[in-house]
Amino acid sequence: MASLTLHFMWRVIVAFMNSQGILLAGGVGYNILLSTIPLLALLMVVLAGIVDERQLFTVISTQLNHLTSAHAEVVLQAVHSLIDSRHAIGTLGIPVLLVFSSLAFRNLEGALVIIFRSSGTELKRSAWKSALMPYAFIAVLGISLMALALTVSLLSHINMLWVLIHGHELPLASLSGAMLNLASFVGVFLLFSAIYKIMPVEKVALRRALIGGFMAALLWEGVRLLLVFYFAHLSYVNTLYSSLATIIVLLFSLKVGTAILLLGAQVIAELERNVKLGIPWHQNAHKMATKTTTSSS
Repeated sequence: MASLTLHFMWRVIVAFMNSQGILLAGGVGYNILLSTIPLLALLMVVLAGIVDERQLFTVISTQLNHLTSAHAEVVLQAVHSLIDSRHAIGTLGIPVLLVFSSLAFRNLEGALVIIFRSSGTELKRSAWKSALMPYAFIAVLGISLMALALTVSLLSHINMLWVLIHGHELPLASLSGAMLNLASFVGVFLLFSAIYKIMPVEKVALRRALIGGFMAALLWEGVRLLLVFYFAHLSYVNTLYSSLATIIVLLFSLKVGTAILLLGAQVIAELERNVKLGIPWHQNAHKMATKTTTSSS
């Protein structure tokens, strides 16, 4: 069984490389960097009247730490500067921020089309659905951030009231940071799962989207921690790139994260292809292994 799994993973990697997955990851990662600051600024402008700005920045900071391996504070500083200049944005500037915020989702949709097409899918999505999908994801992200920030704010006020009444914090108050990190991981997992379920033109089973989202989020969390250690203790990026080091690290982190996301999509694409053919993945892997052995002989 282990050899069949290895053969299946080898087929996934070959299909991923044939789809130029690394090149796609670089393009999507670049567009994510372009979209992140206007997206966060847009959400801050919209949500500032509903949620406490300090709590919102706390939530966004934690989310960014889960989406990048380092230098999330630089992105937050850029968002701060844009928010402080909100009077210069004006009403006409909101649509501009909205368009730039959607670039990453548009580019990601195109990458997924290539990933699934390489696995035998030739379906097409209507133009209006493709046009509206990025904004639907932006709306969902905004609602999720608002709900998380409101929850954090509510728990903070409950803790303050508890201190006034009992003279000490709630028993679980010390775990608030860990709970916020857990909620952020769950958010990344749900985001990945939603991308796998909704963005591909191919119809993806919910179970596979959830499993793929969880595995991709877990893999990214492990890789992110390794990158944090590497950039903090072993990397010479600051020496090599000097003032450009921050941008290089952010781009590299986003490229690695996007590569993991697209690789997960490739696994799902291969599984869905086997389902359409009515062949269990292990049986198909066995046939490929037999074919390879015969060819070698």
